Amino acid sequence: MSGATETMRVQDVMTKQVATCRADTSLAEASALLWENDCGALPVIGANGEIAGIVTDRDICIALGTRNARSSELRVIDVVQNHVLYCSLSDDVHTALQRMGEGQVRRLPVVNDEFRVEGILSMDDVVLKARPDDHIGAAVSYADAVTTLQSIYRHSAPSGSKAAA
Repeated sequence: MSGATETMRVQDVMTKQVATCRADTSLAEASALLWENDCGALPVIGANGEIAGIVTDRDICIALGTRNARSSELRVIDVVQNHVLYCSLSDDVHTALQRMGEGQVRRLPVVNDEFRVEGILSMDDVVLKARPDDHIGAAVSYADAVTTLQSIYRHSAPSGSKAAA
């Protein structure tokens, strides 16, 4: 084995089977999809089949805990953020990890050239592919995974409050 590090593409690591929803899906239906598919996020598909957002179990929980409405009355559009981070099938995994760290997200929808969802890349996927830091040729090391997780979980002061000195 040579000492060169192999390149690992997102398509080599991602979860290919991914449940999705639409903006008009009720939070009750979205919750059922999360449960049935044992996942924590659903890419939201737009009218033309393109990625329009992502809704997480946390988004749903906070919406239901802070609004006086039933899950069948609220729609994904009521809680989803339109600005969605994503990556492409051919992106290097390190590019996706950087995007995750900067955006403080644990999951990225994976899209093709037409912005249609092909899968999802999660930190779970990355951690399962990571190898010891001294593993020759490892495309993703334990250090890569931990560094990304540290970026994701870094604390920032809530808006309107002063950070402790």
